[in-house]
Amino acid sequence: MSQGEVARGGWSNQVEFFLSCVGYAVGLGNVWRFPYLCYRNGGGAFLIPYILSLALIGLPAFFMELAFGQFASLGPITIWRVCPLFKGIGFASIIISAMVSISYNVVIAYAMYFLIVSLVNMDTNVPWATCGNDWNTIFCRTETLKVSPGMNESEKINVTLGNLNKTCVDKELNGLGMKREDLTYNFTSMNLTACSIKDMIRTPSDEFFSNFVLGLDQTDGIGGIGDLSPKLVAVLLLAWLIVFFSLKKGVKSSGKVIYFTATFPYVVLIILLVRGVTLEGFEKGLEFYLVPKFDKLTDPRVWTDAASQIFYSLGPAFGSLITMSSYNPFKNNCYRDSILVAIINCGTSVFAGLAIFSVLGFMSVVTNRPVQEVAADGPGLVFIAYPEAIARMPYPPIWAFLFFFMLILLGLSSMFAMVEAIISALADEYPRTLRRHKSVLTFVVCLALFIAGLALVTNGGIYVLTLMDAYSGSYSLLFVCFSELVAISWVYGWRRFSEDIELMLGFKPNIYWIATWTVIAPVFIVAILIASAIRFSPSHYEDYQFEQWAQNCGWGLVALPLVFLFGIAAIQLIRYRGFRNATTPHDNWGPALEENKKGKYAAGHTNKGFEEDEKTEKSENGIEMKKNGINHDSVTVQF
Repeated sequence: MSQGEVARGGWSNQVEFFLSCVGYAVGLGNVWRFPYLCYRNGGGAFLIPYILSLALIGLPAFFMELAFGQFASLGPITIWRVCPLFKGIGFASIIISAMVSISYNVVIAYAMYFLIVSLVNMDTNVPWATCGNDWNTIFCRTETLKVSPGMNESEKINVTLGNLNKTCVDKELNGLGMKREDLTYNFTSMNLTACSIKDMIRTPSDEFFSNFVLGLDQTDGIGGIGDLSPKLVAVLLLAWLIVFFSLKKGVKSSGKVIYFTATFPYVVLIILLVRGVTLEGFEKGLEFYLVPKFDKLTDPRVWTDAASQIFYSLGPAFGSLITMSSYNPFKNNCYRDSILVAIINCGTSVFAGLAIFSVLGFMSVVTNRPVQEVAADGPGLVFIAYPEAIARMPYPPIWAFLFFFMLILLGLSSMFAMVEAIISALADEYPRTLRRHKSVLTFVVCLALFIAGLALVTNGGIYVLTLMDAYSGSYSLLFVCFSELVAISWVYGWRRFSEDIELMLGFKPNIYWIATWTVIAPVFIVAILIASAIRFSPSHYEDYQFEQWAQNCGWGLVALPLVFLFGIAAIQLIRYRGFRNATTPHDNWGPALEENKKGKYAAGHTNKGFEEDEKTEKSENGIEMKKNGINHDSVTVQF
């Protein structure tokens, strides 16, 4: 640490780091994404590609980032003094984290609003339980109307008419010179299909979320998102204030909050599961969720879904893992931590699915609809389908409060890590000015992200959120992770990296880690990118596909971090006068504390040790190599 710099600080103990990793990895996707993917992709059979993806891409990338950050004790930008050419990876990572944080905190704000509504209505009932409210339309139905065996003629006619537009029916009957009293079931079901509103019928929870919470009935598509929603602006501000106060002292403050935010969701999940398996029809939901359908494994989509889910769930390439591990003691066993966190993450996904689908099975029974019709993913699950099931339980405000409280905690744990990555990256890059004013920096970052998120809390903000969710953390994130694997394993060198890990942990990674870092994981990522491109479909919200100009904006979000990645690489090639200089570690690369600088990092061995390493490595492969001959004293500019 140079003179005038403020110390980085660190975790108070390793429990805080471990819980922060768990909180970061276990997020909203474990609840609203994995259970649906498991059901759609073969039930229990989906666990086969899911676990393989964990072993071949998720865990290797997770351990690499933890070891990388812990070794250098630097943020995701400054750490690339190991290979200046790839410094753009750091900038790309924090840009992606910023974009994802903007939309992620809006989802937390939605959950906060539902939580407040549940509290206000604790003595009565949740407002999305019934139709007849100001925000409801004529298409709102609390029950699914279906003709069933045993009904008489009159009951069948009434059920059928309930799914028809009354004005349209009267017009058709007038044209035929008929009255309602003349109707028969066969005539009604065969000749009045033009009046059907079956596809327009919506549940009370759907209309509450869409019309009242969001205000979608006041918008004109993504090009006319309408005015700001004061209630959503207020809860979004509250969400960002919580993030600010939790992070204003860095990991010293967030480490204390994480004890609660990372652990209490498990208590709520257990409560919801116990409640779910006591409901009628729970076994129907669990059957759809878990019964293996091995024939699905022949579908390439199942494998790409599994690989994508494990990748986004563990969260490499956001810069968060590097940031969290950079505050660790040098000798911390990050090898053990990475394995445990990965196992807990996957186990939580499966466990959350049990809690979700047991309730959806109950929903299927009480609404007389198959499970596949009530199952959904994303916002549709947590703000429409699950609340609808809650409304049909005894004492719904209590269960609603617990469910949305759990969502908020899951979301905040991930938010802390993503926003801290942005703050630490900037503070480490400019330590003399920003690190000493970290509270101010935290406030400015949170304020900027709050302002950027205001477009997402307009009446049509869900359209913008959906667009950002589809593009901001997709292709670019995969490419950044691919670049990171290449930079560390091939350019810096897996042998060097293995020696760095040995210096920390006392042992070198075995062949499994080397193989996955150098070949298997990069190939997997390329395969996911290709499969995603082949399966690409334009972003949409429910049945509304966004206009082409909006899709182009989405591709702009994909391009933004990549522009920084490639642009900074070009600048570094010019500043360092060539590829070799731009891929050679700085003199100050290595452990942060003098007591940990041993071997080639010891005083008097800087740079020469690296040259000798390179010479030895090349000679072992039968490749002659000229001595590097770089004078680092002449390279003083850092981007």
